[in-house]
Amino acid sequence: MAGQLSVEDLQRIAEVGQEAERACAGASSEAALEEVRIRYLGRQGVIAQAFRALAGAPAEDRPRLGQLLNALKADVERAVRRRAESLAAETGLTRLAEERIDVTLPGRGPLPGRRHVLSRTMQEMAEIFIGLGFEVVEGPEVEADHDNFERLNMPPYHPARDAQDSFYLGGGWVLRTHTTVVDVHVMERRTPPMRAISYGHCYRRDPVDASHSPMFQQLDGFMVGEGVRFSDLKGVLLHFARAFFGPDTRTRFAPSYFPFTEPSAEMAIGCVICGGRGCAVCKRSGWVEILGCGMFHPRVLELSGIDPERYTAFAWGMGVERLAMLRHRIDDIRLFYEGDLRFLRQV
Repeated sequence: MAGQLSVEDLQRIAEVGQEAERACAGASSEAALEEVRIRYLGRQGVIAQAFRALAGAPAEDRPRLGQLLNALKADVERAVRRRAESLAAETGLTRLAEERIDVTLPGRGPLPGRRHVLSRTMQEMAEIFIGLGFEVVEGPEVEADHDNFERLNMPPYHPARDAQDSFYLGGGWVLRTHTTVVDVHVMERRTPPMRAISYGHCYRRDPVDASHSPMFQQLDGFMVGEGVRFSDLKGVLLHFARAFFGPDTRTRFAPSYFPFTEPSAEMAIGCVICGGRGCAVCKRSGWVEILGCGMFHPRVLELSGIDPERYTAFAWGMGVERLAMLRHRIDDIRLFYEGDLRFLRQV
């Protein structure tokens, strides 16, 4: 029936009807059925071409052939309509099956909340020191310039006081750059012996990248008493490292410099990422620095009203984000602050 129909082609009307019935039945989608409809019922379809071919038929045969073509058209339209209804029913059943709800199943409640990974890490760190007899103390995040720097042996010309490193608020106030400033407040108000830890947010004008943030969290601790030695400091920090990272954790101390401690040191642990073999995290050294520490400078004790001839003290400070990153194998500090639930639910 393709192309311009002749009068002889009209004799295949019955065959065309059967072909159309089979094509409709075989259409597996609405798109396929639409192709069948256009092929037989469209303006350029088989039936339309047959009607146009009537002009070439004998005059006495045209009424009969016209009736046959009209009947064919009606039959094909019914076949298309029935298949469309059938496809709609099948689609509806499929959708019902997909949307079926088993009302006998228990309900799904809202996901329970959980503490942020940094809060959990900081609490775990604090509990280790609390177990050693340290008391938790608190201090404000806005400090006087004098307390934040000068009482920790950082005179006005010290590089740490440069405005590029600290957030100055005016009027002699600054956002604290470390929680060590809480130590001087505690030492000023109490009488030795004493031991305490403090933790919370600190602020420095650091550029934001994978390892730096202008806001971070720090845990600081100190101990003041008669006969307090550097070996006591090493014992406390060794216990912490093995309690936090595992009993087989290797540690080492290297000389360093901090204006408020003398002598000063940095404590490192064997890289927990590569096991000490060397990787990008530990810069191929096998060691990762986790904190700074030392014996409080006598001048710091004097400014807090403590006699450095009678008492000695040690102190340390560590970044909570750094330890959390090592614990959970996280390579970008920004993930802690972006609020991405996909990340927060994993740690």
